[in-house]
Amino acid sequence: MDYDLNITRIPAIDGRTVAERDRADFHQKSFIYHNGRKLLPGEYGCYRSHLLALQQFVASGDKMAIIMEDDVELNERLIPRAIAAMECVNGARLVKLVNHRLVGFKPISETAENDIVGRCMHGPQGSAACYIVNRKAAKKLLITLKPMLLPYDVALERGWSTGVETFATLENIADFSPYRSDTTIGKRVHYRAVKRHFLLRATAHWFRTCDQLHRWRYAIKVKRETGVSISER
Repeated sequence: MDYDLNITRIPAIDGRTVAERDRADFHQKSFIYHNGRKLLPGEYGCYRSHLLALQQFVASGDKMAIIMEDDVELNERLIPRAIAAMECVNGARLVKLVNHRLVGFKPISETAENDIVGRCMHGPQGSAACYIVNRKAAKKLLITLKPMLLPYDVALERGWSTGVETFATLENIADFSPYRSDTTIGKRVHYRAVKRHFLLRATAHWFRTCDQLHRWRYAIKVKRETGVSISER
């Protein structure tokens, strides 16, 4: 099958080159409140880069787009599987095609390419490396993802907050390249360095508890509403 594709390379924004005082749509105190730590420069660069990709997609007038980071490898089945995933769910929607973890996955539908699409009871799932999004959803994300309160990959999957019907595929339909370690935002030592004392992270613990309750409801509700049966695999 042939696809009428427009391939656009978006130059990433290096968060290290943006001074703290120049960070648009970002408030340090709010970020610390929600995360219990300070922002890493690479997280800001990731956030701005993805918003730029969404903006260019909306400006293009295209119906949908697959947004992927530079450490994802293409394969010949990625496009048909991604489109099939979008077609099996309704509304202003986004389907994550790559996740680091899927705990308590609740299947919703099976695609024409035999992939399972659903939602997770637990999270975050991790990774914004590759996802497909339609035009209506992208427009909404450009509004509801501001200001930056969470790392981009965490914020992206919170459909109950963004107002975008958000799903994930049970299996990753794209792989990471061997150079992935060269493009990571930071290692554990970097995250530990900006983390506050345990007692000072109480607001983050409370937020995550409430967020988990929202996630459970979001996953359970959609299964009850769709009622789509999944064939034996």
